[in-house]
Amino acid sequence: MKQHKNRRILMSLYAAATSMTVLTGFTSLAAETEPISIQTTVSGEETADWGFSDIAGEMHEEVLTETKTAAEEAQQAYIKKQEEERKAAEEAARIAAEKAAAEAAAQEEKELLASLIFCEAGNQPYEGQVAVGAVVMNRVKSGSYPDTISDVIYQSGQFTPAMTGWLDSVRASSGYTESAMQAAEDALAGSNPVGDCLYFSTGGWGMQIGDHYFH
Repeated sequence: MKQHKNRRILMSLYAAATSMTVLTGFTSLAAETEPISIQTTVSGEETADWGFSDIAGEMHEEVLTETKTAAEEAQQAYIKKQEEERKAAEEAARIAAEKAAAEAAAQEEKELLASLIFCEAGNQPYEGQVAVGAVVMNRVKSGSYPDTISDVIYQSGQFTPAMTGWLDSVRASSGYTESAMQAAEDALAGSNPVGDCLYFSTGGWGMQIGDHYFH
């Protein structure tokens, strides 16, 4: 153990001396000096012969090994960082695409509802327009009808404008009024002046708003 400790001390001293040689410019002196060796005997143990050239070689090898290890670790860290950044970018792109698709779908549903409101109640009071939108939303929430606005509106035999093609014409040309669009937005946001009514007509019975009766 003492031999190894002494050897480490000697290596440290050699490293310090080498540094001083470089700093002071005595490189020629270092080059001309014959290799020096030191023999030590520790507590009667076998004599250890340590040459400075051997120690320098070992130190050089250790530095190369440490440098190589550090370079490999840095490369792996860089690769890992690049992979993490790539995955983060892909995830951000996926979320952005999903958000854009959801927003586009929501806009299409709002425009469809506005078109139906315009066709069914465009000449009615604003409350009556919201009421038509509320009926559609009540059907979406009901288990007796489809669960999307589009499927409710285009369900066979339910809304005359959808059956005649007028609805599609208004929708394609964005021919609905600002009032109908606002009524659609309010109905989508939860505004409901007709409670749980699922039907409306221009005659009959129920809650009257303008020319329509809701029941």
